[in-house]
Amino acid sequence: MLKRLCSLAYMHRDEKTKLCLKALNRQIHSGQPHCSARSFFGVEDFLDDDNSRPYTYQKEKKSKNPNKHISFKQRTIAYMEPFTLDVFISKRFVSASLTHRVTSKQVAVAGTNSKDIKAALKSRSDIPACMAIGRILSERAREADVYTASYTPRERDKFEGKIRAVVQSLIDNGIDVKIYLD
Repeated sequence: MLKRLCSLAYMHRDEKTKLCLKALNRQIHSGQPHCSARSFFGVEDFLDDDNSRPYTYQKEKKSKNPNKHISFKQRTIAYMEPFTLDVFISKRFVSASLTHRVTSKQVAVAGTNSKDIKAALKSRSDIPACMAIGRILSERAREADVYTASYTPRERDKFEGKIRAVVQSLIDNGIDVKIYLD
């Protein structure tokens, strides 16, 4: 078909037709692809936004509204359960605190490093010390009119032993603690 068009154009000596055919011939035989640029392995299809490194998994679509995929519970839990329990246990001491989620202020704090508790305890990091911290924290929380809290253990912590003793002591002394285990 192309040969026939070229021969007709040369026979009639039409300049416009000759120029069009030359341009068409140049594009066909230039050896460059006419679709989107791709490498041999197709890696360019899977580059991330800053084109720094290729990856082989299909990329998720970016949402125009980043709050769109957050559930209603995730958006409102800070207001429905405003107080969180934080327990820190090291080899030498135990500390626990109740924190208001929205304002990030500590409402009640208790630890075995404080002077008044340190003198009364035999050891600062055993289970009776953890139970004492829970009892003292519950008293201070009731003074601040806090009667409920939520507790989610950290990834490295297991809900057993000393942590369980602190939480159980809080529950026994009148603080309702919701425990979220993953």
